Amino acid sequence: MDVAGKLVASICHGPWVLCSAGSLLKGRKATSFFAIKDDVVNAGAHWVDAEVVIDKNLVTSRKPEDLPAFCKACIAALAGVLV
Repeated sequence: MDVAGKLVASICHGPWVLCSAGSLLKGRKATSFFAIKDDVVNAGAHWVDAEVVIDKNLVTSRKPEDLPAFCKACIAALAGVLV
């Protein structure tokens, strides 16, 4: 999905899966639940403490309270209009 430029979206502890997805996070901005920050950074990402982080087709958020911003960003990405 990433290579094809399709939406890759992950929230809360979901970025743990991305940590194991080859080099998907390497050199990209992302966020996650604070408890897995070190794993996300060790996977090569630049971790940002924000409710939603968009890096090309990658959309990440920290926690369920961030769902409104996360959903808005995902819909925008699917519509081809990044926020």
